[in-house]
Amino acid sequence: MNGWLSNLPLKLLSLFLAFTVWFVVSAPRRESLSERAFAVPLSLVGMPRDLVITTSVPDTVSVRLRGRASDLRSLSSSNLEVTIDQRLAQPGDATITLRPQLINVPPQVEVVSIDPNKLRFRVERLREKIVPIRAFLVGAPSVGYAVGDATLSPDHARVSGPTSQIKNLSEVATERIIMTGRTETFEQNVAVVSDSSLIRILDPLMVQVTVPVTEEVGPSQEETKKKSQ
Repeated sequence: MNGWLSNLPLKLLSLFLAFTVWFVVSAPRRESLSERAFAVPLSLVGMPRDLVITTSVPDTVSVRLRGRASDLRSLSSSNLEVTIDQRLAQPGDATITLRPQLINVPPQVEVVSIDPNKLRFRVERLREKIVPIRAFLVGAPSVGYAVGDATLSPDHARVSGPTSQIKNLSEVATERIIMTGRTETFEQNVAVVSDSSLIRILDPLMVQVTVPVTEEVGPSQEETKKKSQ
């Protein structure tokens, strides 16, 4: 008995330390589970160079996870990105099921749901075409002056885009050329642009536009207006 009581304070301290270590180590296992939703970025990668997606695809998907609160707090949307390999994509309508295995989460965290859990989009083959370039003139010159036909150098562009849009494309235009208040012929270097985000201008990216502005022959527009009143 006396042997057991010897060094009693030291034994009690050891028992207390052992209990403390057990309590700290087992705390995560005692922590209750919770759920949290994340807006996870969605990326489609590896699309063949001659193909393009022509319908909208969401930038993010809602992913609901279950796990210990401490584990969920350590996660963020940026490190949960969903990446879908499109190297084997083919032209046509595509449907992809988003499975939990696509979400990179720690082993102790469970993927409860993904919304939407299916992606549907259309893939088309890219085509090239050469089309005329139109000078996009905005506004009118000063009273008494007239605008002639603009000339462009070069006057045709090579463009690329999905088959469905390329086959109906008849022209592309320059960026806006302001005509307001002009009184003489001028030249301006401007960019060639496309109205569609899926149509790319390949060549040329810039053109030189010459716009003739000449004084009208005969009564000015102002005089004509006064006579008509």
